[in-house]
Amino acid sequence: MLKLDRVTKVYRVGTFGGRELRAVDDVSLQIPDSEVVALIGESGSGKSTIGKMILHLTNTTTGAISLDGVDVSGLRGPGLKDYYRKVQGVFQDPFSSYNPIFKADRLFHIIHAEFYPRVDAGTWERKLDGALRDVGLNPEHVLNKFPHQLSGGQLQRFLIARALLLDIRFLVADEIISMLDASTRIDVLNLLAELRSRGLSVLFITHDLSLANYISDRAAILYRGRIVEVGTTARIFTSARHPYTQMLLQSVPRLDRKWELQTGIETTPLQAAFASGCVYRDRCPLAYEQCSQKPELRPVDAEHAVACWKVPAAAG
Repeated sequence: MLKLDRVTKVYRVGTFGGRELRAVDDVSLQIPDSEVVALIGESGSGKSTIGKMILHLTNTTTGAISLDGVDVSGLRGPGLKDYYRKVQGVFQDPFSSYNPIFKADRLFHIIHAEFYPRVDAGTWERKLDGALRDVGLNPEHVLNKFPHQLSGGQLQRFLIARALLLDIRFLVADEIISMLDASTRIDVLNLLAELRSRGLSVLFITHDLSLANYISDRAAILYRGRIVEVGTTARIFTSARHPYTQMLLQSVPRLDRKWELQTGIETTPLQAAFASGCVYRDRCPLAYEQCSQKPELRPVDAEHAVACWKVPAAAG
């Protein structure tokens, strides 16, 4: 299990770093083995920052991240390399993960040299062939190609094949299908579902509620760096309790009706986030005096927790 325990990330911004930007604020989240957890929020809510902290691409300011009970925030050298055998990420723009002057499959040679140096060339080629076919790629068609010779979907599958070669346990999937066409999207989602059935855990970062509903077992709603609602995906999508989650669900376009003007749906820059109190109170139609105090996530039933003063906690 991967666990975030009251994790916060603060950036210094402005002239000479004179101001603080609290990109992630006191986030606690658990991703159990063999489970897909969707992290949902609008642009600027802190989703990608959480993914980067898990992947050691940026440090936490406070709080801890642990894998199987072991704090991983201080890993360096061999310890960090071993961590990357278990935890990998795939990002929104696949082209940014490749050096255009090298062939795209160079990343497989690096994995061979760094992680499996004792595996002979023939065995490695068979292992690579199997990983590529597992993600729906024909090795004869995609190997020895430069990144610009491959589609975004093929490059994303390369990155997932890299994860298969490392036999990882946890994948950070950060908006991985937002740049793909509709037919390729469903293939990648189904591939993630297949990997989950083999024991892989996935943090599926997205702003698209329909995708989150399709793929995830549980969902966490993030707003201005804080989780405001978390629970099973079925509970979140059928019985949302937080006003922000309800607003998001009301904003999803429907196939059975034409567009109508929506009111009260606007975005607020993350820079305006409050240091205290409910982060949604300036947009919430239900806000009252107590919302000037920070609400903690409180269980409303066994599968659902909400950070809202207006939502009563479960009895007992």
